[in-house]
Amino acid sequence: MSKTYNVGLVGVGAVGAEMIKVLKDRNFPCGKVQIFASREREEVVNGETYHVLKADENSFKGFDIVLFAGKTDVAIELKDAVVKAGAKMIDNSRAFRQDPEVPLVVPQVNAEDLDWNKGVIANPNCTTAIMLEAVAPLHKAKKLKRLVAATYQAASGAGKPGLDELEDQIHAYAKGDPLTVKAFQHQLMYNLIPHIDKFDETNWYTLEELKMRNEARKMLHHPELRLSCTCVRVPIARAHSESLNLEFEEEITPAEAREILAKSEGVKVVDDPLNGGYPMPLDATAKYDVLAGRIRQDLSRDDKKGLEMFVSGDQLLRGAALNAVEIAEHLIKRGLV
Repeated sequence: MSKTYNVGLVGVGAVGAEMIKVLKDRNFPCGKVQIFASREREEVVNGETYHVLKADENSFKGFDIVLFAGKTDVAIELKDAVVKAGAKMIDNSRAFRQDPEVPLVVPQVNAEDLDWNKGVIANPNCTTAIMLEAVAPLHKAKKLKRLVAATYQAASGAGKPGLDELEDQIHAYAKGDPLTVKAFQHQLMYNLIPHIDKFDETNWYTLEELKMRNEARKMLHHPELRLSCTCVRVPIARAHSESLNLEFEEEITPAEAREILAKSEGVKVVDDPLNGGYPMPLDATAKYDVLAGRIRQDLSRDDKKGLEMFVSGDQLLRGAALNAVEIAEHLIKRGLV
């Protein structure tokens, strides 16, 4: 009989529900599965009713893996309890991403960093995860020097409240009713909002933009990587997209890039522009792979060390829930749990 693992899940919002679905879809070797939240209750998740328990410092005895899909302060509060219970904590919040004692992992990018975990592994920001699925294979081949990104981030990146607000605005507009603005700074329907997370008033980048730089540097083990980005919320239900300008230490052609990415796990090359073949959030929704296309030489340069590329990926799935479950799978594969 194959070994099974008791799995806890803290948080049952959009990402938590997606984690439960991914565990089932991938036939993860679950023994007991228990959802925890801020209070005890019955909760319907993906059409199935679960008895949710209140999470506290005594909740995690007997669990092998605990997935965290809740708030940062909850992860910080419960971290020691998870580690003391002997479980592996896989956290989707920003709580530990820049902690030098905590590996920040996308398995297709840096699974080897799992080997030095001390009980806690961090999931990167979903936008970073989607970007690095496509960028890391090129970096490993040609050494990335500089990256400039513009992101087009779906409403559901702000969780269920963000998705609900976009849908409510669409329905209200259709009926001629006033539009409610609460989850975002401005109306999102028929609009773009170049503002995700708080502004750093020392440089006027948002924290979302700085996260992408800092997390990419850590995961690629490239502390000198020059990275700048502008993060934009767009009226899309699900799946983030990113326009990437890449500069490498070595020359690289679009054909080489397509060949490298075609062999890379977690990436699907969609690059047939004359026939409408390019990454789009609609096509990336509910898909495991990041779609990569519009791959072309950077015409602003006199050499062949620059590329342009467009990617789309499902941020709830590829950028969060799937990544967390894949981390758990790799922990098992590497004999770390």
